[in-house]
Amino acid sequence: MSRQTYLSHEGADALKKELQILKTTKRQEIAKRLQEAKDLGDLSENAEYFEAKEAQSFNENRIAELEDLFKNAVVIENSNDENVVRVGSTVEVKSGAGNLEKFIIVGSTEAKPQEGKISNESPLGRAFLGKKIGEEIEVKTPRSIIGYKIIKIEN
Repeated sequence: MSRQTYLSHEGADALKKELQILKTTKRQEIAKRLQEAKDLGDLSENAEYFEAKEAQSFNENRIAELEDLFKNAVVIENSNDENVVRVGSTVEVKSGAGNLEKFIIVGSTEAKPQEGKISNESPLGRAFLGKKIGEEIEVKTPRSIIGYKIIKIEN
């Protein structure tokens, strides 16, 4: 059984667009490359043919991956409940060092820590889930324990 994947509306739209491009434009481009390579003759030593077949395999695997993802995807609905951190929340926190930081809790597919988008499955994401403004959390890292106090929640 596959596990559920959480997606924001923006993330779901971006992945649907990617899937559409892969199924139409990319498939057509690869089919054209394959035909051109076949037209060159002997396929046994035809590098262009093997490269096109590899591109086709990659493309079809990505299509299957995205289709499987959508079978188990849950698109996060916006909520007016600003009191509790959940998937889709933007959380402003104050670190133990006094730094203000902002995180967006997203599903693992959309996680981009360098952009402040953290997975609900990460230690930090799990620690925030279900918490309210004013609550403090601690996250154990390989080197230390980092504390945060929740200042603001936007859902």
